[in-house]
Amino acid sequence: MSDSIRITRDPTAPGPIVRGFAATGFRVGEIAYPALLLSPDWHEPWSPPPFDALTPESVAALVDEAPEFLLLGTGATLRRAPVAFVAALEARGLGVEVMDSRAAARAWGVLRSEGRKLCAALYPLDA
Repeated sequence: MSDSIRITRDPTAPGPIVRGFAATGFRVGEIAYPALLLSPDWHEPWSPPPFDALTPESVAALVDEAPEFLLLGTGATLRRAPVAFVAALEARGLGVEVMDSRAAARAWGVLRSEGRKLCAALYPLDA
């Protein structure tokens, strides 16, 4: 039994796409990242704060991209995002969609293939 799942990429989706999940995290290309920031043009490993300490500064590089909304992957399970975090981003005109990190990674690929301008912050799958 394999410990990874493969996600196929829509060839029309520009930018980084999560191609699957591995024991070590989210696979983009041939590299797996435990936690990840995604924008339409770039991706990078992320060292997220404890979930309850999440602030807009924790995702500042993404917010600076002026996306339509942020996909927040909360780890292995769905958790409610810190109220102050959501309020601060909404005050900047940025919506926040919260889901577990696997669902957020899948949604990222679908929404990017539709040409949506969004960003994503994915907490580790073991969080």
